[in-house]
Amino acid sequence: MTATVSIIIPVLNEADNLPHLFANIDSLNPTPQQAILVDGGSNDDSIGIIQSFIKELTLDNYRKVDWQMIESKAGRAQQMNSGAALATGDILLFLHADTQLPTQAIAEVTTAIKHSEWGRFDVQLNSRQPMLWLVSRMINWRSRLSRIATGDQAIFIKRKLFEQIGGYPKQSLMEDVELCKQLKGVAKPACLKSKVITSARRWQQYGTWRTIVLMWHLRFDYWCGVSADNIRARYYK
Repeated sequence: MTATVSIIIPVLNEADNLPHLFANIDSLNPTPQQAILVDGGSNDDSIGIIQSFIKELTLDNYRKVDWQMIESKAGRAQQMNSGAALATGDILLFLHADTQLPTQAIAEVTTAIKHSEWGRFDVQLNSRQPMLWLVSRMINWRSRLSRIATGDQAIFIKRKLFEQIGGYPKQSLMEDVELCKQLKGVAKPACLKSKVITSARRWQQYGTWRTIVLMWHLRFDYWCGVSADNIRARYYK
């Protein structure tokens, strides 16, 4: 039997992205078994938009995907662990709300998981700027070389393994790095060449070069032992 997939999506003030997210997941072929949205305390219209979307599906009695919404304390690690606790799929796929999956994503994941315990997609920032195209290539190259994935690469993992290692580490940032460190000790990741398309808003808002320097600096400091709380304060500053 084909393995089933639960998609877990942490949400925090993503009202503008949610309609695109719903359309993207419903357009997947095949679709996932389940999609769990975990709100971490949004103060925009995110919760209302999600509730309205799910209510419309219920009234129409038409659900290709079992959509669910729960609320959690803020923090991606906390939110994703809360969503994973409700997941029923054989495979957990962790998706950022501003990231779009390729149409064949579920088929590729279920095939890849036959040969590996976990994996991730290549990523493409949604910008035509040549520099951001290069940044995307560098992220994919670094990930393939280090076997460490970033959260916006749609990390997927067998649910039993996720539970076995205790889920995402309870820290305020770099939780994806820590998770991958544990996972690569178990098995090599499946590095899918299909690309997820993720928002370039941070790069565009703060400047490409400034963001590149910041991200490399933060990763280096974290590697040197600087705390996740310190990294988070500088990242969001």
